[in-house]
Amino acid sequence: MDVTVDVARAAPDGASAIGVPVAADGGVPRERVDLDRATLEASGFGATVGETLVLPRADGPTIIEIGVGTRAELGPAAIRDAAAAFARAAVRHADLAIDLTGVASEVEARVAGQAVVEGVLMARYRYRAFIDRPNEEHLARLTLIAPSNRGRAMATGAQRGAIAARAVNTARDLCNAPATHLTARRYADLAERLGAESGLEVEVFDEKQLAKLGCGGLLGVNAGSAEPARMIKLTYTPPGRPRGNLHLVGKGIMYDAGGISLKPSDAMHAAMKLDMSGSAAILGAMTTLRDLGCRTAVTGWLMCTDNMPSGTATRLGDVLTTHSGRTIEVINADAEGRLVMADGMDMAAEEGADAIVTVATLTGAAMRTFGSAMAAMLANRPALAEQLRAAGSATDEQVWELPLIRRYRRQIDSAIADLKNMGGENAGTITAGLFLEEFAGGIPFGHLDICGPMMTDTDDSWRSIGATAFGTRLLADFAINFRRPA
Repeated sequence: MDVTVDVARAAPDGASAIGVPVAADGGVPRERVDLDRATLEASGFGATVGETLVLPRADGPTIIEIGVGTRAELGPAAIRDAAAAFARAAVRHADLAIDLTGVASEVEARVAGQAVVEGVLMARYRYRAFIDRPNEEHLARLTLIAPSNRGRAMATGAQRGAIAARAVNTARDLCNAPATHLTARRYADLAERLGAESGLEVEVFDEKQLAKLGCGGLLGVNAGSAEPARMIKLTYTPPGRPRGNLHLVGKGIMYDAGGISLKPSDAMHAAMKLDMSGSAAILGAMTTLRDLGCRTAVTGWLMCTDNMPSGTATRLGDVLTTHSGRTIEVINADAEGRLVMADGMDMAAEEGADAIVTVATLTGAAMRTFGSAMAAMLANRPALAEQLRAAGSATDEQVWELPLIRRYRRQIDSAIADLKNMGGENAGTITAGLFLEEFAGGIPFGHLDICGPMMTDTDDSWRSIGATAFGTRLLADFAINFRRPA
């Protein structure tokens, strides 16, 4: 999305729609449209967060009143939601401006600038590889109108918002792409190109190299696919002395048919091109680190393959050997994400990470627990859990911690291998977390199960229909603020 983002003291001549934030209490901005609160309320506009009132004019740009809620609750999440609502209400307009002078004193300028740009750019995202909608204008310019004493700080925030939104929309493109168009090999090619543009070192491991490394988890899942697997290693090295060494491991199942444990042909099966969302969130987040001035050294491991049924697919009861030499009995071929990430975690632990965080659309149990509103989070160190929770709150990509209940560990004991790849019928997200922790090598470990919020069936604030790329901004914020956990 090639959008020009500016901060100015007045709307440019070409702006065809101007947004005016209105709080649910206090004074009503009347510079652009002379309407008092009673008149607005009589029109059904109560200024709740994300509520809009479109006021077309014959002699000037369309004015769109945007609710931001009460002044007490006005913060980045409300501003982001309001900006997204404005962008959707102005879907037929390519040149937008939003007048922030009326709420300029309520929120820090840098924070407001970032939230507005994120909300608008993420809301106007559309996956258009195969279709174009004639009733939707491609957004060309966004201008933030601010007082002169807040312009520089707001411009800084706007720039950060544009970087974050670009990363999210890139990750959404990857997730929304059909699996026949985005194979593991093509994914690796794209990662090399995006990495070169973003200051990342990219190393791609093909099937021969994976076999030499003993990555039996990834190769075992790949066994049924005609497409070869790839492990993509992304390395970000900050200038100066790194503040920490963070490793992110992402599930990159390009298409998950369930392997021999074939999924039913339902809506979730049709969405399984999104089973690489964890890896896309990591790739998207890492493309921002240089431009956002991250001082943490970050390594990403994207574990990429299809999970297909065929005559060569891994069978139930087979035993796979991971990079570290640990053995896993496969009792369900559709519990494959943890198998591919086990190899990535082995590699991360071998390199001496200060913390390892896995990101995956891992369990239906997480979706049934939290729905699409938030992700499940598990961690074996309270300090790491708190950092992940703080990043989720800062970006409005909410997480809720589940406990790693140790008494459930015996559910993944195997009679013929070191462990098996699935526990019992209940607590599936927790037993999956316990399985992954086995490969952390005693290093602080966190896990984000993003199965629930990976997609939306309708436009929902800044979450555009299709893949949400949940976790992209969360991981970027987490990496930037990372501290070695105790």
